[in-house]
Amino acid sequence: MKRNFINSLFLMLLLGIITSCSLDKDPLSDFSDVTEGIDEEGKGEVFKDRAAVESAMTGIYNQMRDRQEHWYLDKLLVAESHSDNAYAGTTGAEVVPYESNAIEGSNSVMERDWNRFMEDIARVNILINFIDSVKDNSLTAAVRKQYKAEAKIFRAMVMFDMVRTWGDIPVVTVVADDITADNLEDVYDDYFPDQKPEKEAYQQIEKDLLDAIADAPANNPANKTKFSKSVAKALLAKVYAEKPLRDYAKVIQYADELATEGFDLEADYRDLFGVLEGTADAKKRNSKESILETQFFSGNGNWVTWMFGRDLSNYNNAFDWAKWVTPSRDLIKAFTTEADNIRYTESIVYYQAKWSNYYPSNNYPFMYKTRSAFSNIIKFRYADILLLKAEALIMRDAPNLPAAAEIIDKVRTRVKLPVLTAAAKASKESMLEALLKERRLELAFEGQRWFDLVRLNKVESVMNAVYAKDSGRKAQVYQFNENSYRLPIPQAIIDQNPKIKQNLGY
Repeated sequence: MKRNFINSLFLMLLLGIITSCSLDKDPLSDFSDVTEGIDEEGKGEVFKDRAAVESAMTGIYNQMRDRQEHWYLDKLLVAESHSDNAYAGTTGAEVVPYESNAIEGSNSVMERDWNRFMEDIARVNILINFIDSVKDNSLTAAVRKQYKAEAKIFRAMVMFDMVRTWGDIPVVTVVADDITADNLEDVYDDYFPDQKPEKEAYQQIEKDLLDAIADAPANNPANKTKFSKSVAKALLAKVYAEKPLRDYAKVIQYADELATEGFDLEADYRDLFGVLEGTADAKKRNSKESILETQFFSGNGNWVTWMFGRDLSNYNNAFDWAKWVTPSRDLIKAFTTEADNIRYTESIVYYQAKWSNYYPSNNYPFMYKTRSAFSNIIKFRYADILLLKAEALIMRDAPNLPAAAEIIDKVRTRVKLPVLTAAAKASKESMLEALLKERRLELAFEGQRWFDLVRLNKVESVMNAVYAKDSGRKAQVYQFNENSYRLPIPQAIIDQNPKIKQNLGY
């Protein structure tokens, strides 16, 4: 099978040789996908100098700024519309299945996300693998270590998004050599990598983050856009809360370390996502609660905002078609039942729309946490990590329910809600229920809900019940079951690489 596949691939590559010179036996004559050129000895070099390395580093950070589609827009489709927080919003055939639980391997959103995540990893692998070979003395050992640490944090973050979505994935940490007629079979495994068990992916994420802590830059309160030591610690707290490497003591450890580094809840929840009246500029950047964010300014705006609703910096821009991730009646009821007015109005806004897919057009709700072209996108914030600490205190072998309640109460009192009732604090089960509700209301439309349900084995119990009690939700196509915890691997990827197997149930 492998030999036949290699032969087929070789025939395709021969066609490429006929039409271009990119697959010559020695393709490093001037430029290739990896190398910048040749050195004085005629050997390929990836980075000519420090400036080239810094350009590559800027490119990695620009992935966050410029490619919002897969790591933010599509993540919200999975985490919110595929959970009880939201409907699909639009009627598009590729989007509605997230609401109705009918996602298949042919879904183009899944394919886009897989390919872009793998592109992200490929880009960062070049820097990690080749920075030490740069012949430029101005690129000191300390700077090399720092850049490599930042790159590893980025790789871990991307891989974390992938493994939580698909489970078993390729774990790629090397850069494939250029393909030639002579080395085709040798580089086959690099171009078509094995699918590793979920636990191995988590172990690579853990290794990258632990390696990075020593050399990554410290948190800068004035610039939360960098892959800092604090970002690594926040990711480790999230990693250790997940099933494959679950270690609740380490969740608590890293949450506490972030607190000692100055992270805390902002006094006013409205500062996190609000805009300045009259300018639509972000009300607050680099808050003490933000751990990693992407920032946008005039001339380089956040385009994804008009996928969810109105762009307050350009009120009528692209507002003539149905938006993604429409808040669900079930979530709205959760806010109103709790009388959670601050988080409700910061999370959901009502406008008159030109469509009525889910609600009357004259009073249509929209996701409101990305409301302007100048809104920050907060990738990690301290409230998430603090509530994960509460989860760890509840779920560990020796629960500390009073300490967990104290954390949840801190989150609640910030938004003028009363502390937990005695009934809520009475047992591990009631506290877990309170924790899940608090995370839902605190983190709505921040890409957390689906992954919370998966992590705590609540997918079947929550999602199979919501269709009956939410009158606006489209009909459920398939029941959620034990196979629903992973989403389908794109069929096109399986077709390209015979080592990739589809997840069960798809």
